[in-house]
Amino acid sequence: MVVVDLIKRLLGAGKKISYEEARATAAAQDDVVRAELAARRDIKPEILYYLAEDASVEVRRNVARNAQTPAQANLLLARDADEDVRTGLAAKIARLAPGLTANEQDRLRRATYETLELLTRDQIGKVREILSDALKDVADAPPDVIRRLARDAQLAVSGPVLQYSPVLTDEDLLEIISTSPVPGALSAISKRSVVNTKVADAIAATDDVDAIAVLLTNPSAQIREETLDRLVDRAADIEIWHQPLAERPHLHAKAANKLARFVAANLLQGLAARQDLEPDAAVAVAAVVRKRLDELEAPTGPAKANARKAADETTALMRAQQLKFQNKLDESTIDTALSGSDHAFVIAALSVLAGLSVATVRKAANTQSAKGIVAITWKAGLSMGLCTQLQTKLLRLPASRLLHSRGGTFPLTADEMTWQLEFLGE
Repeated sequence: MVVVDLIKRLLGAGKKISYEEARATAAAQDDVVRAELAARRDIKPEILYYLAEDASVEVRRNVARNAQTPAQANLLLARDADEDVRTGLAAKIARLAPGLTANEQDRLRRATYETLELLTRDQIGKVREILSDALKDVADAPPDVIRRLARDAQLAVSGPVLQYSPVLTDEDLLEIISTSPVPGALSAISKRSVVNTKVADAIAATDDVDAIAVLLTNPSAQIREETLDRLVDRAADIEIWHQPLAERPHLHAKAANKLARFVAANLLQGLAARQDLEPDAAVAVAAVVRKRLDELEAPTGPAKANARKAADETTALMRAQQLKFQNKLDESTIDTALSGSDHAFVIAALSVLAGLSVATVRKAANTQSAKGIVAITWKAGLSMGLCTQLQTKLLRLPASRLLHSRGGTFPLTADEMTWQLEFLGE
């Protein structure tokens, strides 16, 4: 009857239990009663310490998860034989980790640090994973603990810390890179929000093809021009590097020229369309691309037709860019191309003059969007007279669907044309 009364008291919402009742409950034979006691937040530390060595696993699990459990009991539970006890403890201790150091003088903080250190060496990966996930982005996490997690043999443990932890210095990362860490570790480092030049150089010097691909894809990775050149020299037979190299921000002319000699046809168009090359460099790259296209042996059937179309579009885009660089891309040139049904060049010219992607202009043409082509013509700085020709010859619209000028101006407002451009670009 006494046990039943204790259970009711323990389970009663908001009801307190006296120290004497807690002592009596801790010695009760019923495991459920002791487990309920171990989960309470109003129990004295010495009671929880006593329960930390309870024979019942459920009792010890509740003690491990209890925020009121004293530091000495946590240290005891870090060596518990039950995995769930230690994983529950790891989740709690990770919340106490910020600000701790290996040189703690306070007895309780020292015990908490030792508990944390023990858990980072736990034989069960899940325990270490919990710590890694909880501490991966904590700025004042204990450095020694973070370094140990970063060197863990399991990527599920080391990966989050390597990718996110602000505690790791460049020197830490360079040391880890030099030790040939677990597969996937370098890729995690390559994904960091900031990858400084020394770290980028070290990754680029390895044979980890996947990690280097990730590095090239990371726009915040600070890759020196010389390093990029060396990667381009290695890249001919490493296809997964081709696209991230071709799309790399601030790609310099020398690298772009080399890439144009071996990347696939679908990437050549992107190289030719880059807006960050100087005019002379763009012309040089265009010449290499044109030569590649002439030499390219496309497969037979539909694939050949698609390759030829892509080549024609690339050639047209390069021609339009060259004419713009020479200040010769004007309405007369576009009108001549329209008359000759050279639609690939017309689309490329509109793209270059309007500062829009070829895909955006092509979308307006393919959907026969009169409003879209009006907006593109306006954006390109061309006349409404040419816009009428574009509607007729490029979009092939019947007279009944043409949009005409209003008093010599465009038939849409500036806001309407801006909206059309945003819609086409989606």
